[in-house]
Amino acid sequence: MGISIGVVSTESEIILACIRKESWAMQKLYEENYGIMYAICLRYAHSKDEAIDLLHDSFIKIFNKIHLYESGTLLQAWMKRLTVNTCIDYFRKESKRQHSDLEEAKLLTQQSMSALDNMQLEEILATIQKLPTTYRTVFNLHIIDGFSHKEISEILHINESTSRSNLVKARQKLREMIIGNNEE
Repeated sequence: MGISIGVVSTESEIILACIRKESWAMQKLYEENYGIMYAICLRYAHSKDEAIDLLHDSFIKIFNKIHLYESGTLLQAWMKRLTVNTCIDYFRKESKRQHSDLEEAKLLTQQSMSALDNMQLEEILATIQKLPTTYRTVFNLHIIDGFSHKEISEILHINESTSRSNLVKARQKLREMIIGNNEE
């Protein structure tokens, strides 16, 4: 019995192999997109461990729904959308379990740009991760992922005004944390 393994190089061949649940293709898709999807999960998570859990959940969804991928669209964009949706679903589930009170808005303080300039990307990400879940999710969806407040309200099942308010509070909280870190 002679088995011949050819070199698979096209995206469509990898997708078809993933649909057939062939482990080599799934591994290739995972390895090629791990970093990008992990970065998305990291923006929504409280910690690196939680981001890894979200990443794995995202890839499970990707592999289970790969048959729904429509050729002609960018595969990576489709995967990013599923990953963001996985993070949002996780947020919804968590917010139902914990009903934490949101802080009252404080007076806005002026932010020193030098404080932000002195921060490394990892420090900025760590600061964003310290935001309460609601603030962090709205901040990520609006500022980083480019969703409108109307879209955010539909995704999170909140009012548009609540989305705007949460964004203002997230920015204020970030400003306080950044200035606080810079004063140390």
